[in-house]
Amino acid sequence: MTSEAIISIFLGVGLAASVGFRVFLPLFAMSLAAYLDVIPLSENWDWIGTFPALIALGVAMVLEIFAYYIPFVDNALDSIAIPLAAIAGTAVMVSTMADLSPMITWALAIIAGGGTATLVKSASAGTRLTSSVSTAGLGNPVVSTVETGGAVVMSMASIFLPIVAIILVIIILSFLFWFYRKLRSKTE
Repeated sequence: MTSEAIISIFLGVGLAASVGFRVFLPLFAMSLAAYLDVIPLSENWDWIGTFPALIALGVAMVLEIFAYYIPFVDNALDSIAIPLAAIAGTAVMVSTMADLSPMITWALAIIAGGGTATLVKSASAGTRLTSSVSTAGLGNPVVSTVETGGAVVMSMASIFLPIVAIILVIIILSFLFWFYRKLRSKTE
């Protein structure tokens, strides 16, 4: 496996984790980076780096960010965002993969990309639900701001520092594992 392939895997996993925080922000970041020739995309995914895709993903990103600040809409949005995150996580992983066979590319995309995005999104949806119950929704804007910030940081790290991004993903997933293990031990 070449170093380019490894970096493309790190880029994809980092963007997939970012998709777990916001679905469209990392897609927009990837589109902008591809449009500006900062990152290469797989040849079947070059359309993401086009101007029309950049505009469409930009509009979707802005609408998604603002929708998470509307009470009750944020929780409803989480219910559809989990499957969307799985799809988008798989898509960002596939679109950034380089020099691997299709079987390995799709297996990594589904497991690492879709799986990472789903784990992060499920955890953030659980956090929002807990915030809704414990603060009557008043804490949800704080949760939304942290999630958006996480998406921005992970997207930028993935694009410009993929090795740092994979370390951040490992830290995030380790924290989620630790947190749910601790939560589970309290309920038993």
